[in-house]
Amino acid sequence: MRWWSVANFVSNAGTWMQLTVQNLLVLQITGSAAATGLSMSVQAAPALLMSLVGGAAVDRWPRKVTAAVSQAVLGAIAFTTAVLVATGGLNLTVLMALAAVTGVVATVDGPACALLGNDLVPPEDVPSAIGVGSLVHSAGRLAGAALGGVTVAFLGTAAAYAANGLSFLFVASVIPFLRPAYGALRQAAPVRRGAKTGGGDTAADMTVRQGLMFFLRRPRLVALAGVTGISAVFGRNYTLTLAVLVTGPLAGGAGSFGTVSTVLAVGGIIGAVLGARLRRPSVRLVGLLAAAGALLQVVAGFSPSFAVLLVLVLPMAVVESVSDTAGKTVLQTDPPAHLRGRVLGVWGSISTAWGLAGPPALGLLMEVAGARGALVSGGLIIAGSIGAGFLLRGRRSVAAPVLLRKEELATASGGAALGTAA
Repeated sequence: MRWWSVANFVSNAGTWMQLTVQNLLVLQITGSAAATGLSMSVQAAPALLMSLVGGAAVDRWPRKVTAAVSQAVLGAIAFTTAVLVATGGLNLTVLMALAAVTGVVATVDGPACALLGNDLVPPEDVPSAIGVGSLVHSAGRLAGAALGGVTVAFLGTAAAYAANGLSFLFVASVIPFLRPAYGALRQAAPVRRGAKTGGGDTAADMTVRQGLMFFLRRPRLVALAGVTGISAVFGRNYTLTLAVLVTGPLAGGAGSFGTVSTVLAVGGIIGAVLGARLRRPSVRLVGLLAAAGALLQVVAGFSPSFAVLLVLVLPMAVVESVSDTAGKTVLQTDPPAHLRGRVLGVWGSISTAWGLAGPPALGLLMEVAGARGALVSGGLIIAGSIGAGFLLRGRRSVAAPVLLRKEELATASGGAALGTAA
């Protein structure tokens, strides 16, 4: 697990380094901010349709092999881009094509690596493993964004892509030496074709449709998607809302927003550490944390000064990070082992949909209500929706008892008393 965490940190740092450099590269090639946004959408769009197929592949194929191959392919794409940048052979069309291929491979790589990390610890320690993964992701994001600027300044854009390629190869070289924990290995063993599952279904039903139907018929997963989706659209795009608030009503500059971004990152790390201590998180906990974060967002919308905003930003980031860690734990532990890849695939499609829809919707809200109005109204929408969901669930769970006369009981049971199963 320590080796895997080190490898993940290196990989995340490389990925964020490349993402930072890629935006600068598109701007250099086109001089267009719209083209920069398009390149990000092209890389994210494959997950909208291909995540279901990628999750099914993770359930069908050996997990270590799948993760190692996907990491190696991503490394090859990064090295190819580095060569093209160094030789001057990269144009916008080629860059978009490489971004699209990267997005397709990521639909397999994401769930494979997430579930592989969980296999390295006993089942009771999976929540802690997910928390460590969130911590590594946040630290890698900080390091990668910082290293991206330094690398471009001293070594050039091609060096940043080459560094990311090396980070992928490092992960691929570590994977063969990983040894799953005994309990996790038994729990996550793939079901062979023709074998019987616990519910009597055959493993031949290892289809995309099976994962989708399981997700839709699982109320807690649907509720988790609802809570996370509405929070993502109206709340967690802080790089957009807080940037407008800081540079607008609070009359700050780029340096002030940089400070806010740093505080958000620190809060994310603290939240990941706290989230790693959760043993049995639930969807209810995710909802409560999301509602608390939304109310903090409302208060932040009324911040009279930059100092007050900084005081509020830290707990906002902490609550968001703990909520994310709890949600990931539910998502990765609730389904049966042979369905987890497909459930993560369904989640990938859903999260991509709200990731693409959220910024435009929030931007429109800010056009209408301003930065403060967007924070306040968005927070109230999140908290109100979650509160309404809790109330509806409470009403549905209260069922009136049905009273039967003795003769009706006898008729229903063929003269015998009703058993426990009935």
